[in-house]
Amino acid sequence: MKYRAIVFDWDGTLVDSTARIVESMQCALKDVGLAWRTAHEVKQIIGLGLPEAIVDLWPELTLESLEVQQMRERYNYHFVSPQRSEINFFDFASEMLAALKDLGFVLAVATGKSRAGLDRAFEELNVGHYFADSRCADETRSKPSPVMLNELSESLGVAPEAMLMVGDTQFDLDMAHAAGVDSLALAHGAHERQKLLESKPLAVVDDLPAFFDWLKA
Repeated sequence: MKYRAIVFDWDGTLVDSTARIVESMQCALKDVGLAWRTAHEVKQIIGLGLPEAIVDLWPELTLESLEVQQMRERYNYHFVSPQRSEINFFDFASEMLAALKDLGFVLAVATGKSRAGLDRAFEELNVGHYFADSRCADETRSKPSPVMLNELSESLGVAPEAMLMVGDTQFDLDMAHAAGVDSLALAHGAHERQKLLESKPLAVVDDLPAFFDWLKA
């Protein structure tokens, strides 16, 4: 088979968490007193590391700003609140991961989440055993830098041309392009289909069953 390893983004790709992210960011901005940002505006930064996402939404801030630190703290507080929208796997996600492992693919995650956040998600959904390795934005460079995929290529022992990146945002696709890795986009997440097409993935598919069919074909 052409690909030995498949690297998945997390939020908006495997997990239906877009609403939780939007709610958490909007609650945090109220706490800190920053200007309002719409749901559409927040969706555009999903996939970035949290500090980079905050600065993208409020360009007058810098990564070292006190407001960025306050936003990080309040966002994390709201994200784990039981009052926020429920987070679940997209339909077919767990079955697909099991099937891909049975087919011999090496699976990994490259995400804008923090390490603590991803580890918590692995535990809550009981899926960490599917993945040979993972990279998070707070332990390396944020997307769209290619560093996450470069590091995964080395740790997995898989050349970039034998890897496939699967994501729901331009940041995922642009990271893959910069790393010399093929990419496929899912249209059920944060970024609109037309925006995904601008980054020239191999294909844009509607959902995970459609991705699995594409891969088998």
